[in-house]
Amino acid sequence: DLGLALVAPKSAHGDWALPGSPSKKEPVELEYFDALIVDLQARFPIDVTNLMASGFSAGGMMVWNLACDRGDMFAAYAPISGTFWEPIPQSCATKPVNMIHTHGKTDRTVPLTGRPIRDTKQGSVPEVLDMYARHGGYQNARDYGDGDLECRELTNDAGKLLEICLHPRGHDMRAS
Repeated sequence: DLGLALVAPKSAHGDWALPGSPSKKEPVELEYFDALIVDLQARFPIDVTNLMASGFSAGGMMVWNLACDRGDMFAAYAPISGTFWEPIPQSCATKPVNMIHTHGKTDRTVPLTGRPIRDTKQGSVPEVLDMYARHGGYQNARDYGDGDLECRELTNDAGKLLEICLHPRGHDMRAS
């Protein structure tokens, strides 16, 4: 009735197998999303040019990987409290996308500066955002507040948006 569908993908192994992650499983997640979109198109009358990917925590990490390696798959990407595992990519394989990243300033599960886990480390969110800003030519920063969110919005010449919004809480997501 609203003209939208919510699809909640689930990782095959209890957690997304991503490059650099401590799972050491072979990353097949990008191919999983390729197949998921094909399946959705076959079964439902969806407009695949108007999809958005969002995920929380490890799901946010998955969204970063999708944005970097499958940038043409979704119209927008909205990772929440996620980042790349180290080493952080120096650039991305696909063109810049619309990206809104939300993160808690006091997040101890996925801290803004990253944290070691076993023999790997979560990447620094500011370093990831700097890499992505360079990759996409995002500039013209505009800072604004929205309730308890502190946000910075950047745009590029193609009209794409890169936005980071920080809230004062930890590893959570809330509508308000």
